[in-house]
Amino acid sequence: MNIRKILQDYSVQQIEKEIIRFHESSFDTENISYLLQMRKNIINHYVLQHQEEILPDIIAYNDALIEALRITYEKYHIVYEANKALGEDIEVDGKCLLGKDYPKLHPLQDSDRDELWWALWNSQYAGWDSCVAGLVVSPYDSFDVIIGKRSRCKHDSDIWTKNWNAGLDEELTKNLHLTLQFSQLFLKSNFAITDFIYCRDFYHEITVKINY
Repeated sequence: MNIRKILQDYSVQQIEKEIIRFHESSFDTENISYLLQMRKNIINHYVLQHQEEILPDIIAYNDALIEALRITYEKYHIVYEANKALGEDIEVDGKCLLGKDYPKLHPLQDSDRDELWWALWNSQYAGWDSCVAGLVVSPYDSFDVIIGKRSRCKHDSDIWTKNWNAGLDEELTKNLHLTLQFSQLFLKSNFAITDFIYCRDFYHEITVKINY
């Protein structure tokens, strides 16, 4: 498999041009979302026929994601502990999202990649209405519970209770311990798998709200 060849397919490139055009001209969210889903379906259809070739990148991304989520978790608790004396009047949110810059490790580094990435990023995260593929931190859950490593049930054994590999080759990925956030990004977002498995940079957002 040649990933560059798949990503440079004529149909994919034409869809990407339309995504960029809609994003730059009107930010037409409905049309952009439709085009992004079409693009994702085409890319994933061909790439996932050769999962063994992208497996090292899936592993590297998942490892980087876990570390980024841990940083967000730690930052969140520093802010939460500093403000929790305000009681119910305080609300602290912690989010970890893909970085705002186009991945440097991506096999395509063409001139329009930054524009496409900004359209992808904005379509997913603008307004923070959804934290799919990110991390919403709760002061009551452990880090392992948040990333899906363990359930909230105390009787579960001290192991990964679920491998979040739905949609991937089960045998190939059975020992990867993919996180809940990996699964959310892969299954529920508009990112194709080749958009995010090359990411190693992440964006952390900690916000404090005071309710009067």
